[in-house]
Amino acid sequence: ELPRMKVLLLLTALLSAALPASAAPPTCYSRVLSLSKEITESFKDLQTSKTVDPCVEALPRLYLDIHNYCVLAKLRDFVAYPGCDRVVEVNELKEKARSLYTILISYCRRDLVFLTDDCNALEIPISPPIEHS
Repeated sequence: ELPRMKVLLLLTALLSAALPASAAPPTCYSRVLSLSKEITESFKDLQTSKTVDPCVEALPRLYLDIHNYCVLAKLRDFVAYPGCDRVVEVNELKEKARSLYTILISYCRRDLVFLTDDCNALEIPISPPIEHS
């Protein structure tokens, strides 16, 4: 009985050590951050797609920074934009944007701190630094 218990404890210890640190449940902040990055990337992919409908070029820009208070207006404008209803990818993006907006104003309302309200900053995405080789 005792050797079996030792093996069980050892297995439990090994499994818990092998699990990545990200196994913790997501916080409101981490969920909002990951969803905003996902939406921004999907929007970039949509704009650079060769098979995209011409209406996509007229969509409001969708660079999101959840630390900027203007992100709420940006999400509202994008979801309410009347064009491109026939494009499935745009409708999916609008659904994600609607979800993010709901999470921001409902579930995470007290957990988030907006560091700025610079609406122009959401019009021009910050380019990642260029690595020199």
